[in-house]
Order: sequence, then C-alpha cells, then structure tokens
Amino acid sequence: MKVAYWPGCVSRGFTPELHGSVAKVAPLLDIDLVELDRACCTGAGVIAEHNQELADTYNGRTFALAQQVEGADLMMNICSTCQGAQSESQERLDANAEYRAHVNATIQETDGISYEKGIVNKNFLWLLVEEIGLDALASKVKKPLTDLRVGPFYGCYIVRPTARLGIDDENPRDTYLSKVIEALGGTVVEYAGSHKCCGFPIITMNKTASLKQAGRHLGDAIDADADCVVTPCPLCHLNLDLQQPLAARAAGRELGMPVLHLPQLVGLALGLSPKELGMQRHVVKPTSVVDWSTSVVAGVGGDRGW
Repeated sequence: MKVAYWPGCVSRGFTPELHGSVAKVAPLLDIDLVELDRACCTGAGVIAEHNQELADTYNGRTFALAQQVEGADLMMNICSTCQGAQSESQERLDANAEYRAHVNATIQETDGISYEKGIVNKNFLWLLVEEIGLDALASKVKKPLTDLRVGPFYGCYIVRPTARLGIDDENPRDTYLSKVIEALGGTVVEYAGSHKCCGFPIITMNKTASLKQAGRHLGDAIDADADCVVTPCPLCHLNLDLQQPLAARAAGRELGMPVLHLPQLVGLALGLSPKELGMQRHVVKPTSVVDWSTSVVAGVGGDRGW
C-alpha cells in the first residue's frame, strides 16, 4: 500500500522516536511511505482560533501535495491533533466550492497546485483497522503482547466530533485502539480517562489544570493495574510522558507510568526491540515494557532491548 505520509511537526521535533518507529514499522506492514516533506503545520487548532482561512489554506496545500503523489492509495497522518485539524479544514473546503476556489487561488499562486475535493486522509490507527485489517495485522505478529496490560489513551481530537471524524456504528473508530491492542495479543485495560482530553491544549493558559488532568488520567490507569498506556497522539504523549514528573506533583501522587506511541506498541509485537523503537528517549523509562520484552526473548538471548 502506497500512502502520502504526513508526519506532522511534533513527530520530527519533540518526539522523533515516533517518526522513527513509523519508518521501521511501515515496511513490516507492507506500507510504502512517501513523506510530504514540504507540507506545513496543520495549525493544531490554534491558528484556526485566530485565522480560519489561513489554517484551511495550510491544510488545503497539504492535501494538494498529497494528491500529487502518483499511485498513492490515500494520505496518512500519525497525529490525532493533526487528524482533527485536517478533518475540520477538509469538511469546510469540500462543502463550499466557492470557498475552495478562493483558498486554491492562494495555493496556486505559491505552489502552482490546487486541492480537488474528496481526499481520503486517515490516521495510522484508522489505517491499521480499515486498510490492513485486524486479522491481517494479527497474522504479522511475531511477539504477541501476552500478559502485557495496556491502557488505551485516545485523547479528544480523534474521537470528537463524531460526525466529522466518520465515527458511527459501521466505523466505531472510538474503539479501534482497544481492537488493535487485542489483535497484537495484549490485554486491554479499561479506565476512566481513556477518551478524555490530556490537558495539552490548555497548558499555556492554565498549566496547573492541564497537569492535573494528565496526572488524573495516568493515576486512573495505574489504579486499573495497567503496565503502560498507548496513544495515537504525540501531543498527548508530551503531556503524559514529558510532563509526567510535573503532573505527578500536581496530582499529589507518584505515577511512573510508561506512555508508548501507537507505532511503538505495534513494533514490539512485530518483533522490534524497545531500543529500535526509541523508547530510551522517553522521560518515564518503560521498565515494565522492557521487562516484558526481555521475558519474551529470554529463550533466544535475553537482550534487555535498550
């Protein structure tokens, strides 16, 4: 499967282990990534608050670049926030031909290309379920996540609003993370905060409330006896992992919960080591995950995988 790949700016800046793990996992899933290296930030909802047309122009330009990738089946992103921002722009551009032409005039002036209505843009999580398929994914597993208790953390941008994100009875995308964990052989841990905001969107306005949100969700996962949490969003990862020491202070409790990017969890099940997947870059060392990985490979060498 050939995809026009939008990695987003956070995955190449703050969380390079996410970008790196996708690059290692994609060939194992027979995904041919064609990176849109000239694409710009989605605006992450922040630009749209101040200038909706500018955000739509940025995203329309990215869609136009994706449509230039010959033979691509669809466009793929690895960021829930990017999915939310891009879905919002696409909904507006596709619904109004006059507005789309207005935005395209700017894109044509700067790049000589334009966006044609109807691009298919899917988050990596959606692609796993809808394009690869859970049975096919399970068939590629080399190290089933047996006995690993994983708490899914969706965040908000990939589950709300449901109509814009195509979530319905036929496509229950707000359950996909659990289905993928099960396909990889892991145990899904249900907890209260799995579908709530991580707090990142308000961190510059009310840092204390943001950190309390992150700390509360991680505490819920700990109380549910999860070994780790997995998220499809690098911004959620920043608040749950990078900020976790401060979140623990704000929540008034010890945390120490490993937080994995979704491609890292997939990579573990496909036989890659924690080090190959960049887990040594995390602020909270994923000791429980590394110990699990060590126990799985103990019979073939016992490498701790760092």
